Amino acid sequence: MKKHILAVLTLIVTLTFVIAPLLTDPFSGFRADQLPVPQIDPPVQPAGYAFSIWGVIYTWLMVSAVYGLLQRGDDPQWDRVRPALIISLLVGTPWLAIANANAILATILIFVMAASAIAALWRTPTSDFWWLQAPVGLYAGWLTAASFVSLGSTAAGFGIVTDAIGWAYIGIIGALIVAMAVLIRTASLPYALAVVWALAGIIAANGLTTWTVSLLAAAGIFVLTGLAIMARSTGQTVPS
Repeated sequence: MKKHILAVLTLIVTLTFVIAPLLTDPFSGFRADQLPVPQIDPPVQPAGYAFSIWGVIYTWLMVSAVYGLLQRGDDPQWDRVRPALIISLLVGTPWLAIANANAILATILIFVMAASAIAALWRTPTSDFWWLQAPVGLYAGWLTAASFVSLGSTAAGFGIVTDAIGWAYIGIIGALIVAMAVLIRTASLPYALAVVWALAGIIAANGLTTWTVSLLAAAGIFVLTGLAIMARSTGQTVPS
């Protein structure tokens, strides 16, 4: 059992992470009374449908954790991934409750979640693609986008430097810089897909009303799609 301790811990924190939304008030963005400058549908935030990706993430992470314990309980390659993933999920378990109470702390913590999820992704082996790299990649990709959405909403809500549209530009560019670096390092198609999904949600939310934000998000999709295609064509990601 001692050899399986990281696998057991991963399953436990994954379970708490998946259950937490059922015990927490729904979160669909920071409330008007949480920020000095209320952010009602900020342009950096994807359309509501985009958040449905969490259903896939929760399910896939849970399946991965169960499989990891039963089939890869003492696998050293999986154990390299687990500590960073445990940190991310442990921080993520109370995140919804924190987000409903404190926008600044929630923003700090979601960056911790994203950084540790990316660290876990960096350590994933090329084998067991569907069981490990894919769910971790999807999770890390969505958190990359979500962390900058949180930053843009919070910073605009406190009137820092610029307004909500300015922070939408900053948030999209920041997420793209991080995503490009991660893709160059990992070539994870699920990671790219999650970020592209978020950018598509931003386009859907802004449409032609805030067309410059939509255009920047579309440019981001183009760049990330190109990087993902290049990674696949060079054989950097071969699902197995």
